[in-house]
Amino acid sequence: MTTTGPHAGAHDGEPREHHRGFAQRLSWLRAAVLGANDGIVSTAGIVVGVAGATSERSAIAVAGMAGLVAGALSMATGEYVSVSTQRDSELALLRKEERELRDDPEDELAELAGLYVERGLDDDLALEVARQLSAKDALAAHAEVELGIDPDDLTSPWRAAFASMLSFTVGAALPLLTILLATASARVAVTVAAVAVALALTGFASARLGFAPPGRAVVRNVGGGLFAMLVTYAVGAALGARLV
Repeated sequence: MTTTGPHAGAHDGEPREHHRGFAQRLSWLRAAVLGANDGIVSTAGIVVGVAGATSERSAIAVAGMAGLVAGALSMATGEYVSVSTQRDSELALLRKEERELRDDPEDELAELAGLYVERGLDDDLALEVARQLSAKDALAAHAEVELGIDPDDLTSPWRAAFASMLSFTVGAALPLLTILLATASARVAVTVAAVAVALALTGFASARLGFAPPGRAVVRNVGGGLFAMLVTYAVGAALGARLV
């Protein structure tokens, strides 16, 4: 049975709201996993590289902490700038749509109805849905269908920055704590093993969250991390030998 009128808007809108909320949470979760992955790889490269140059725990600790703090702040700053730019663009589009609705509401109503026709509604039903949604909140209706924006749920740059900084810090803490707590003779091997396991987990998680096959993602992630540690360790060992 086909339902028209306000009930159609309610039933059609509810799954879209649910899907949009789920997609947004999934995007945040995937960003957190990738942020943690960056923290693991970059900090592991630093501490293993320093361990290749010296066995001094204090030097490794200082370098690792410096890398963790610098990386976390860099991630937060980059995310803040990126999301702020996106938010500014979305607000500009919303202001433009608001002006068009104020200056030419009839053409905007026809445009909204035409968008619903493109989505599969017949002309009369599309016009009725457009009228009812416009009567309730014209800007929200146009923003959702025409721009793909929810005016009431714009991404916060501060929240994005904090989430990025936190996920990077959590990831970076693993190799740093591992190499500091392990014995001098085993610290590099133990750190490499711990990082490989962590990268396998983050690779698997990011692949599943992105609906991709996890096998190749895990191999790429672990392989890239191991290669980075190998290169930094070799550089550290070479510089350490020259400085001795």
